[in-house]
Amino acid sequence: MKYKQLGLEQRYQIEAYLKIGRSKSEIARLLGVHRSTISRELERNVGKPGPHAGAYRGAAAHQKAKGRHHGKH
Repeated sequence: MKYKQLGLEQRYQIEAYLKIGRSKSEIARLLGVHRSTISRELERNVGKPGPHAGAYRGAAAHQKAKGRHHGKH
């Protein structure tokens, strides 16, 4: 199985599903990814202390991911 990174649209979908109370397993099924993918995504990108503490923001998560990817080269 080939690994495929989450895209911006998928991150927006994760944000929307979380807002309506979907579980990580449900989100994974809806997006067609493994549930560990969703867990890792949330671990990496849930807001730290501040105005968005504990909140997942799709656009911000995508920017962080791009930054991490850029740092690998």
